[in-house]
Amino acid sequence: MSKNSLDYLDQLEAEAIHILREVAGQFEKPALLFSGGKDSITLVRLAEKAFRPGKFPFPLVHIDTGHNFEETIIYRDKMIERIGEKLIVGYVQDSIDEGKVIEQKGKNASRNALQTVTLLDTIAKNGFDACIGGARRDEEKARAKERIFSVRDEFGQWDPKRQRPELWNIYNGKIHKGENVRVFPISNWTELDVWNYIRREGIELPSIYFAHERDCITRNGQLMAASPFLNMDEEDKVVRKQVRFRTVGDMTCTAAVESSATLIDDIIDEISQSKISERGARMDDKVSEAAMEDRKKGGYF
Repeated sequence: MSKNSLDYLDQLEAEAIHILREVAGQFEKPALLFSGGKDSITLVRLAEKAFRPGKFPFPLVHIDTGHNFEETIIYRDKMIERIGEKLIVGYVQDSIDEGKVIEQKGKNASRNALQTVTLLDTIAKNGFDACIGGARRDEEKARAKERIFSVRDEFGQWDPKRQRPELWNIYNGKIHKGENVRVFPISNWTELDVWNYIRREGIELPSIYFAHERDCITRNGQLMAASPFLNMDEEDKVVRKQVRFRTVGDMTCTAAVESSATLIDDIIDEISQSKISERGARMDDKVSEAAMEDRKKGGYF
């Protein structure tokens, strides 16, 4: 079938499947990082199309901060049971207990930054030489700098000056001992592309992506889900709101948006009219102007 006969979702899907098969062919011990968010769920569907009826040539890896939305963990476990693939979980709590990281204090404390250490330990423990993730270039300016095959040094650090050219869809996975590559098969997709693909494929998602009633507080101008993981005080007034989440991370750093969108078509219409980016609801990106790039240089996915 010629490229001209494919619609844009077919083209994006074909590119992503090609990248996944390149990972399987070029690396000895790859892994697929799974967060329970829509992007990593989309990657699982793409992996099914790339490798079924065989098994995936890599396990799924979840870095569990212990501050997840319950709906995400329930979805993860049901999905793993359905697809019959291996899941490896790295726990941030283990890193805290071992004294490798120190839990943050204060009102805006979060474990989000701590998961870098747990991720790097999980990579080293299992000898992964490539980690597949669902990051997209449209999400954030630091991610827009990154190639589809992004080399990390022996310390897991990212150097934007070491980015390799990727001409004619040729991906260079050659690395030195101790290095690993982060791979982004849906790098060229947008948030709307992902949602249109989810609609086309009939992919089930965690319920928090759809409008529902939830107790919330306003923190730094954002609606946060009230939870025992938030350090709340008398200034925090709990109100019942109809909300949904555009992105899924820790409950301590992921804000909700007020919404009545209960169907995928409603969500697509809502995103099409939004003037705020998807990552605009992530408190961890607002620490500084270069917050994401600084975390990536330190080993963050």
